[in-house]
Amino acid sequence: MPTPSHLNKNPRYLDFRAARRVPESHAWPGLHDHPVVDGGAPGPDAVPVVDLGAADPAPAPAAAVARAAEQWGAFLLTGHGVPADLLARVEDRIATMFALPADDKMRAVRGPGDACGYGSPPISSFFSKCMWSEGYTFSPASLRADLRKLWPKAGDDYTSFCDVMEEFHKHMRALADKLLELFLMALGLTDEQASAVEAERRIAETMTATMHLNWYPRCPDPRRALGLIAHTDSGFFTFVMQSLVPGLQLFRHAPDRWVAVPAVPGAFVVNVGDLFHILTNGRFHSVYHRAVVNRDLDRISLGYFLGPPPHAKVAPLREAVPPGRAPAYRAVTWPEYMGVRKKAFTTGASALKMVALAAAADLDDDGDAAVVHQQQQLVVSS
Repeated sequence: MPTPSHLNKNPRYLDFRAARRVPESHAWPGLHDHPVVDGGAPGPDAVPVVDLGAADPAPAPAAAVARAAEQWGAFLLTGHGVPADLLARVEDRIATMFALPADDKMRAVRGPGDACGYGSPPISSFFSKCMWSEGYTFSPASLRADLRKLWPKAGDDYTSFCDVMEEFHKHMRALADKLLELFLMALGLTDEQASAVEAERRIAETMTATMHLNWYPRCPDPRRALGLIAHTDSGFFTFVMQSLVPGLQLFRHAPDRWVAVPAVPGAFVVNVGDLFHILTNGRFHSVYHRAVVNRDLDRISLGYFLGPPPHAKVAPLREAVPPGRAPAYRAVTWPEYMGVRKKAFTTGASALKMVALAAAADLDDDGDAAVVHQQQQLVVSS
């Protein structure tokens, strides 16, 4: 999120609604170096779908998760059981929050070292250009205290927002446990092995959740602006709830291209994160993704991020390491890995490769790192 110094370096608050052009502070070069293909059309670039409500036997969703996590690092999740009316209320509350006056939102701007608050995407501090978006991050565990920054006098809007987000969190936390179980089954673990992993690692028991709300306003020149720079998520996995305005894109190789994720009513996008990449010894790989903006329509999304507690060491599961092979990655805590990612962002390197063990250092695909490195070089030199 932007710090006060970041906000002073650029306009303190860009009124996206009043913008008639994209200022140089928000104009990104090199956005069209790779083609964009439709991920909703039939064919090899169709974003995989995992339907938890299918009538097939239980192994079918696990097999679909395995294919999607191995080949894409992401998938659309349907049949998840989160009520459609709740998703509609969540989207409505997010829109209401971002429609607050600028002065109200600026009261909650994230300061140096703050984990929660209002502003631009967290990775924006690594780049000299600004993104065409606003965001708000909070922990469900301290939701009501965090949101008093926006609504210091509480009131009906505050109560309604908190009530809806707490209801959403309750459903999503249960869904996260269910998906984690499917991920372990997708690795080929039996019920007994999965239970043993949980008993040893306590992954489900200790998983933490963070919610990040995004507003991508309509843009007068979307070819010059970017809602969210290409990146991977750092934690275990992320649920993305998005409005029916496409904007999320996934990066794929051979040939290099961006795949536009379709906006499917009621579906979540699930992204595999870097720490899950490590936990599964690289079998389920994290995915580079970005968000583009639209000339005519606003877009809203919510990222529900799952990860380990700060003190927990994340290392490849024994069950994920092939017989006779060594683990591909060393054990890291989440804060330690975030330090590695910071260094990677400033150098254009691959954070995963930086925590890879020497014998497996060449297993990572450098192409994904090149996406961020290419864009960063363009921004730094502009």
